[in-house]
Amino acid sequence: MTIERIDDPADPRLADYRGLTDTALRRVAEPAGGLYIAESAKVIARAVAAGHRPRSLLVQEKWLADAESLAGSAPVYVVPDAVAEEVTGYAVHRGALAAMHRPVLPAVTDLVAQARLVMILEDIGDHTNVGAAFRAAAGLGVDAVLVSPRCADPLYRRSVRVSMGTVFQVPWTRMPEWDSVAPILRSAGLHVAALALTEDAVPLDRFAARRPDRVAVVLGSEGDGLSRRALAAADTVVTIPMAGGVDSLNVAAASAVALWALR
Repeated sequence: MTIERIDDPADPRLADYRGLTDTALRRVAEPAGGLYIAESAKVIARAVAAGHRPRSLLVQEKWLADAESLAGSAPVYVVPDAVAEEVTGYAVHRGALAAMHRPVLPAVTDLVAQARLVMILEDIGDHTNVGAAFRAAAGLGVDAVLVSPRCADPLYRRSVRVSMGTVFQVPWTRMPEWDSVAPILRSAGLHVAALALTEDAVPLDRFAARRPDRVAVVLGSEGDGLSRRALAAADTVVTIPMAGGVDSLNVAAASAVALWALR
């Protein structure tokens, strides 16, 4: 580990951390740059424990001791509070930031080969919902998570933070479009259960009572729900029975309910 003190917010060594509040920019720049940002010593420690490698850490002087055990051979940039805020765009108060090397994602075929319970997130745009769904997946025994090509990044720092670092715990990968992934799921022996509001939907409790041995639960976007292609790929459409004139739950809450029923 090398410790480098930096007082200039324009220093090129801080490029990975610049403009972290610009979500539209970061969701493109981080994957393209092969990195993601982990926030707080606890989250960084979980990432390192999962085998992810830091390429640098950014800390204020008071948090330096906490960072020393996390950095490995990566440099630690120590900056004044004002520099940290100017670079990132917000007041950094969670102890440390780390620019992490983005791991290579596994193939869908390998990920689902032995899985008994899979969660599929289709086109969910809110990073908070993605993180919360991953936390539910980790806590309720999901073996693998697939995210669609247009789903928000599970490694975006808000997703990671909301998940409490469980995005590092549950195996996951990006899947191709439905016409390519549906045969893979079918070949793996997974019964695809799509959560949606349709006239032929089966209540979740009835489906869970006769739960197939291997299930892939599909959850759709916050506004439009599941696409027609997802519904066409499903073996069963399932719904959570509701009361009080409410037709559905937030997608993260729905994931927890469905996964609990099918655990």
